[in-house]
Amino acid sequence: MDNLDFLNIVFLENEVKDYLIFVFILLFGYLLISPISSFLRKIIFRIVGNKNHLDGKAEFDSLLKKPLYYFLILLIFYFAFNTLSFPESFGLADSSEFGVKMILSKAFSLLLIFTIFWTILQSVEYLGARLKFRAEQTESKVDDQLIPFAIEIVKVLVVIFAVVFILANVFNQNVTALAAGLGVGGVAVALASKESLENLLGSFTIFLDKPFQVGDVITLGSTTGLVEKVGFRSTRLRTFDKSIVTVPNKNLVNAELDNLGLRPVRRVKTNIGLIYSTSVEQIKNIVNDIQNLIDDHKQTTQDGKVRFLNFGDSSLDVMVLYFVNSPDWNILVDTQQEINLKIIEIVKKHQSDFAYPTTSVFLENQKS
Repeated sequence: MDNLDFLNIVFLENEVKDYLIFVFILLFGYLLISPISSFLRKIIFRIVGNKNHLDGKAEFDSLLKKPLYYFLILLIFYFAFNTLSFPESFGLADSSEFGVKMILSKAFSLLLIFTIFWTILQSVEYLGARLKFRAEQTESKVDDQLIPFAIEIVKVLVVIFAVVFILANVFNQNVTALAAGLGVGGVAVALASKESLENLLGSFTIFLDKPFQVGDVITLGSTTGLVEKVGFRSTRLRTFDKSIVTVPNKNLVNAELDNLGLRPVRRVKTNIGLIYSTSVEQIKNIVNDIQNLIDDHKQTTQDGKVRFLNFGDSSLDVMVLYFVNSPDWNILVDTQQEINLKIIEIVKKHQSDFAYPTTSVFLENQKS
């Protein structure tokens, strides 16, 4: 027993055995972090994931690995440091009074609550990804638009609840009294955040009025793109050159918007210029063949018109007007290309050609 007397040696008002327990908890806890984290992730996955299938488990683990790791680290430090005490000779104030103990206690509580709500937010993020994937499998576009919006609302509510929880439990604030006290200040905040409120109301207007949905192609001013996401503040458009344009929701509500996705057909109008040496018979044959081309094409309606309309400065102008039987932009450009290539073949077949700007100069030979 005398060999163990060193365990009772006091250093900074803590015995050696207390320091050994402190080190043991740190080492043992560090070894247990991985299995405990894995166990907790499995439990949470059963709640927000699909317990019958492991699809998305890897993504879920990557989202929750960091917050759970820091949460467990904090718990290990809490239990380890609880085995030691500050020496009374330091003269530190009690944790109920302002001082080192209070700062450490508040900081620990703040970090612990932060990791808990971080874990909740990451779980909501994963749940949103799962619901979004399911929505993409359905034909309806409403759920594609509604789910990201609902997930954002849940995230905002979680953050608000976290702030209220921290104020009440860490800083011991009377949240009800604080909310009442902010009544007057709330007016100033509302005025300062006027644009944010307008954008938020705009997002609700978009959901209720449904001028467009996620997946529609819209034109707003000079911008045309595919609607990828409708958020609290703004809507994201993916243009055809693959760039992202972010438009405030209030602009979408107030501006004139053309929803190309709601068009049953897409109109195409172009003029082709023939050289002036083209005969009347050639023009008739070219017009007739192009008319048959657009009438017989599987992607066009029967409302197309091909007419010789103008005598241009350098060309005989033939109008080609037709309607593509789909609002899809890819089908539109593919159809345009097919018809344009066929028009070139028709013009060449009838021994004519396309005109380009030219100027003819006639010199009169005058005898002196």
